[in-house]
Amino acid sequence: MDSVSTVAVPRQESRLLAGNLLSVVLLALALVAPFVLYPVFLMKALCFALFACAFNLLIGYVGLLSFGHAAFFGAAGYVTAHSAKVWGLPPELAILMGTAASALLGLVFGGLAIRRQGIYFAMVTLALAQMLFFYALQAPFTHGEDGIQAVPRGHLFGVIDLNQPLVMYYFVLAIFLIGFAVIYRTINSPFGQVLKAIRENEPRAISLGYKTDHYKLVAFVLSATLAGLAGGTKSLVFQLASLTDVDWTMSGQVVLMTLLGGLGTVLGPVVGAFIVVTMENYLAQFGSWVTIIQGVIFVLCVLTFRRGIVGEVQHLLRRRSGADR
Repeated sequence: MDSVSTVAVPRQESRLLAGNLLSVVLLALALVAPFVLYPVFLMKALCFALFACAFNLLIGYVGLLSFGHAAFFGAAGYVTAHSAKVWGLPPELAILMGTAASALLGLVFGGLAIRRQGIYFAMVTLALAQMLFFYALQAPFTHGEDGIQAVPRGHLFGVIDLNQPLVMYYFVLAIFLIGFAVIYRTINSPFGQVLKAIRENEPRAISLGYKTDHYKLVAFVLSATLAGLAGGTKSLVFQLASLTDVDWTMSGQVVLMTLLGGLGTVLGPVVGAFIVVTMENYLAQFGSWVTIIQGVIFVLCVLTFRRGIVGEVQHLLRRRSGADR
């Protein structure tokens, strides 16, 4: 037993060191990225990465497949845009308003859907999201198909001008890091362990005394809140809130991002989001063929990487470490 424990401790320390080193490298790349790549492209990718991470918190760690997450993403975009343009709120308060609206919406949607499971849960969330879509289409403040345009970015805390692309990028990066840190802490907390137990065997979690519906509702609201944070930030980046963000296709897109990167992995949704946004950006020249090309790429990736890109990499590393024992 002593020999096993002495071998396990260095391995845990080496994994922790490798994780910290990877975090430092990724942060350094994120800081220098706007000097190499187009800042607006990076900001869009970061917003969708946070959206995908929020969705992954629900499906990857609780096992709940929501087909209506675009409702929270788009609703926050509308509220943020309206708050900034019509009410004249500064960007930080406008985003907080949008995030709070998504949290409230998540509480309502979750309260209605959380008692259902499997395909029934997915269909209820889709139906509720479509109701919000038609409301956004008809409501006066959303301006229908035109959306809310020319949304001012404003000055952060009344001082920092967000109309500068680099300044706006680092603001978006800070929001992404905060949201990602919240998700990471949630996953690795006792609350996150209960969520994983519910995903693996809900009846057993109930038998241990956990009120699983309460845990699932909290996870749903947290996921909706972070999705709203991403949507509100995106509306300031593009200075636009439109029906595209509340359409059911947006919910399907975030599902693809998560599956492509790796379901139930920490970095998988981030990788998946960057891949999808990159394809949209560089395949746009093919016009209507872009959806066919994307479909073929997705099919090949799903067939080749059954666990997602990050999931397959982690699986290979585990196999290699097991072979080294």
